[in-house]
Amino acid sequence: MRILICEDSALLREGLVRLLADAGHDMVAALPDARELPEAVAATDPELCILDVRLPPTHTDEGIRAALALRAAHPGLPVLVLSQYVEERYASELITGQSAALGYLLKDRVADVREFLDAVARIGEGATVLDPEVVAQLLTRRALDDRMARLTDRERTVLALIAEGKSNQAIARTLFVTEASVEKHITSLFQKLDLEQDEHGNRRVLAVLAHLEHGHHAGSDALPQNGIPT
Repeated sequence: MRILICEDSALLREGLVRLLADAGHDMVAALPDARELPEAVAATDPELCILDVRLPPTHTDEGIRAALALRAAHPGLPVLVLSQYVEERYASELITGQSAALGYLLKDRVADVREFLDAVARIGEGATVLDPEVVAQLLTRRALDDRMARLTDRERTVLALIAEGKSNQAIARTLFVTEASVEKHITSLFQKLDLEQDEHGNRRVLAVLAHLEHGHHAGSDALPQNGIPT
């Protein structure tokens, strides 16, 4: 896979380049900031962009704004955002967008090389992979939503695992239950959240988060017209 990296820490940037190259990926560019990112994307045609949330010059939101701009300009381009902490507002902006493949991982996850490389591969193939801590904070903030209150603890766990990009089979292995049991939980939780199911687990959870985000801001239980990504 052709990968472009935008990370200001030279140590982490070079470490990612070496790690991904050793895994067989083609590193087309490694940038220290986002100033030349649009030009680099146009010139190298990457299949995945990995960006730090906070980049020079202010180290506040340059990276996340660059990620949002990339997803607007190149809707089909998978983007993986790396963050030191959960930037909840930024995560919501990214997740509730209508573009395809997305990853939002805390930098600590890079330490687990196997898990990180698996996430990179899945995002490149079109999946959405969210860090468990990101999911936990987003769901916790919405805990007072009446729809979330309908879910059992197990259904919330299943929803969080879906958000991590896990398949029904992987969820079953994680929870030591059958796939049939997982399917029942998924059917139940989407019924309780008043959402239609489709075959794409990542799109379903994006729809859930978009739905709850809409309710959080608008104070309405209505599903936004574009709430379910296509």
